[in-house]
Amino acid sequence: MSITLSTALGSLMTNKRRVSALKSLGVTTVGDALTYYPFRVTDPVRLQTIREAQIGQQMAFVATVRDVRVVPGRMLRVIATVDDADFARTRNMPGGTAQLTFFGGRKNYIDWVSMRLKSSPMLVVSGTPSEYMGQLQFTHPDFLTVAPPALASAAAAGAKLKYDADSLEDAVLRVTRPRPVYHASSRISSAHIHDTILGLLWMMGARTSSMPEGLPVAAGDSTLPTGNAGAIAPSMAEVGMAGTSGVPGTTGRSESALVAPSTDDIAVQSGESTAESGADTLERAIPDILPESIRAAKGLMHRAEAFLAIHDPDSRARFNQAIETLRYEEAFVSQTSLVKARQHAHKSSAHACPLIGAAAGADNGTGAAAIVADASFSGSHPGNLRDRFIASLPFTLTRGQRQVIDDIAADLSRDWPMQRLLQGEVGSGKTVVALAAMLQAVGAGYQSVLVAPTQVLAEQHYETISRMVAGLGESGGDIPVTLLTGGMKLAARRKALGVAASGAPGIIVATHAAFSKTFQAPRLALVVIDEQHRFGVEQRESLNAKADDGTTPHLLVMTATPIPRTAAMTWFGDLDISWLTELPGGRKPIRTVVVNEADANTMGRMFAHIRARIDAGERAYIVCPRIDMDEETGASGTSGAGSSSAGSRSSRASRAGNDIGIDDPYETYDDNGETVARPPLHSVEEIAARLQKLPQFQGIPFATLTGRDKDDVKTEVMAGFDSGATPVLVSTTVIEVGVDVKQASCIVIFDADRYGLSQLHQLRGRVGRGGTNSWAFLISRAEPGSVAEQRLEVIHHSLDGAEIAQADLEFRGAGDVLGDAQSGGKSSLKLLRVVKDADLIADARARAEQLLAADPDLSGEVQLAGAVVDFTRGNETFLTSS
Repeated sequence: MSITLSTALGSLMTNKRRVSALKSLGVTTVGDALTYYPFRVTDPVRLQTIREAQIGQQMAFVATVRDVRVVPGRMLRVIATVDDADFARTRNMPGGTAQLTFFGGRKNYIDWVSMRLKSSPMLVVSGTPSEYMGQLQFTHPDFLTVAPPALASAAAAGAKLKYDADSLEDAVLRVTRPRPVYHASSRISSAHIHDTILGLLWMMGARTSSMPEGLPVAAGDSTLPTGNAGAIAPSMAEVGMAGTSGVPGTTGRSESALVAPSTDDIAVQSGESTAESGADTLERAIPDILPESIRAAKGLMHRAEAFLAIHDPDSRARFNQAIETLRYEEAFVSQTSLVKARQHAHKSSAHACPLIGAAAGADNGTGAAAIVADASFSGSHPGNLRDRFIASLPFTLTRGQRQVIDDIAADLSRDWPMQRLLQGEVGSGKTVVALAAMLQAVGAGYQSVLVAPTQVLAEQHYETISRMVAGLGESGGDIPVTLLTGGMKLAARRKALGVAASGAPGIIVATHAAFSKTFQAPRLALVVIDEQHRFGVEQRESLNAKADDGTTPHLLVMTATPIPRTAAMTWFGDLDISWLTELPGGRKPIRTVVVNEADANTMGRMFAHIRARIDAGERAYIVCPRIDMDEETGASGTSGAGSSSAGSRSSRASRAGNDIGIDDPYETYDDNGETVARPPLHSVEEIAARLQKLPQFQGIPFATLTGRDKDDVKTEVMAGFDSGATPVLVSTTVIEVGVDVKQASCIVIFDADRYGLSQLHQLRGRVGRGGTNSWAFLISRAEPGSVAEQRLEVIHHSLDGAEIAQADLEFRGAGDVLGDAQSGGKSSLKLLRVVKDADLIADARARAEQLLAADPDLSGEVQLAGAVVDFTRGNETFLTSS
């Protein structure tokens, strides 16, 4: 069986518990495992004498085996008595004795450990000392057997040895080297993750100093290694690798007897050179992605070499070099993808939608320069549909809105597709800008589609747009506005689909229903996607096929998610970017208060304040991350942060089914990478029941809203909240995007210390939209002085989305802030730091542009071309709302 990066772990490992535990971390294939990077490496293990041992502190020492005995009982034990007299003498120290103890319930495991200990008079041992009945003891230490000098010299003649190392120096180097530490969970430890990855590398051909040079027994032989069969890689039996035999050659922790690896999967066979064939085989199994010229110019490692240096480092320097190699690889692949996408867009054709000088529905070949000159509404043309709309507004546009509308008008006037991202603060007026663009397309005789992520938001857009464009048509008629959602009744849905299929100029407001095969819009010229991180590339591209003339619609994607400019230039390199930074007049700043949940007095005063605002005719949101009280809280934190991107990605995927509304709860870890347990997250069910019992809310009707509710229920609940029939709405983060209730003045967010800063900023933006005073209460259980408390201080003191996004990026890293959380997908940016690596990214982009200029289709770089495709598919939502 040939092992590749896409090989499923389930086909290689017989330990299904281990497979399941790894899956919970998002590790399901060999490639996932190799890119599950450690968050640190330990310091090298100190080489000491037994007399220098300190209880509880890891050490390594060279020992001679004096006695090995097996102690019977329900749990079998192997106890080896060792001393280091010879080694201590070289350090001018007195020798000492210790016991090495191994427990096991299987006799074959005990026999195997006993055999290894007896086979070599000299060992190099690494472990943590403890004391038992007055005797120094090492329980399940790692150890390597060392060939006696007479036999070691025979190795040069090609003799096959059963020892782990053929020299004392080699064994000491391997035992004392740094060890990587991984973000782990209650189901799998960092050590077991490391064992798994080493085992996979060994099966792919790697032969490193952490791995024995002996060979496994013949394939299919499940007996223990004997004679010259040697030892296998340290993790094979421990991990439960299918096609492996025996038990780990260095850890002594496993009790499994497994099938030996197939010779087809083992790089080194009898009589081969481990150094050459192992490296060659690993490089064939893990081909390089970066072009050789770039790797040489940057002094980077081969990809296979980098994986090996990360997961089995012989020094910190080599580990750091490997991280830099794969970090640059991420930058280069991402930038190549974005540059390629931009070049592809410019080669496509689109309907030009000029403001003036074109008959309705006709493509206009006017030169771009002339069209751009006419695009500005500064010199407004009364007969122009877009400008009539702007003149009808009851308020004055901000300078930023006017500039963005001009930029979009110039884009729409060209005959290649616009690709523009509009990023604006919550309430900055993005909808007005988008509506002006849609009316420009309608005025040119084409169709426009506005796609919203939820039915509630789509219905809000439909009502708002219908009201704003009323009477703007010819002779005072209305502009056709059509609503299309998945929750519509069949007759209404068919009618909406018929209007779209007719090709008549107008605006269509839709949900995901616009991506269905039944939706056809033959005259589609502009697609506007609201909160674009919620839609994937494949969904967006499906709209490109809606036009029947082969043209690609212009694309405007909008998000209120604050994006640091460095991150935007990196991640949205295929789009032109516009920022709306001014808020329309009349909006008052939101007052943000952080409340310790344990402070009952402050909590009571907060609820009394909310009751006063409700009595004044206002509304209040109460936000919880979970729906049900009995919902699985799998680690009241299920995801990793920082460098443990793979883990965080997978746990997001699992949360999609558990309805946890936090995009990326921050985890805390101990020094061994284990998750620190935290209190369970609050739920809508629990908080709604608690608050209704409080005297502050006596007589106040409550409503609840979650992602599980059907669309008609959501519509009914939001109508009741808007009207004041139910002035308190307890919900999950389903209200995070686009919900616009002018009377809402208070929002309470439980478990605020577990949310991303940008998501808190989004939620806070649900209040204060009617010009009244407004408050955001962030309920926290963060420990004093903790990082979680520091994060909340950022949002407490700032209303600047860009500043908050920058802080979020620095706290969490690009992989999490920019990862594909909403769709449960995986982000490829696990090492790249958008802020710190700005220069590296700029270098990668420049080199990517040079490469694509010479080879637009990457026909000469097959591996890179494949990585670009994988990157595009794996990062298809570009941004998360966290």
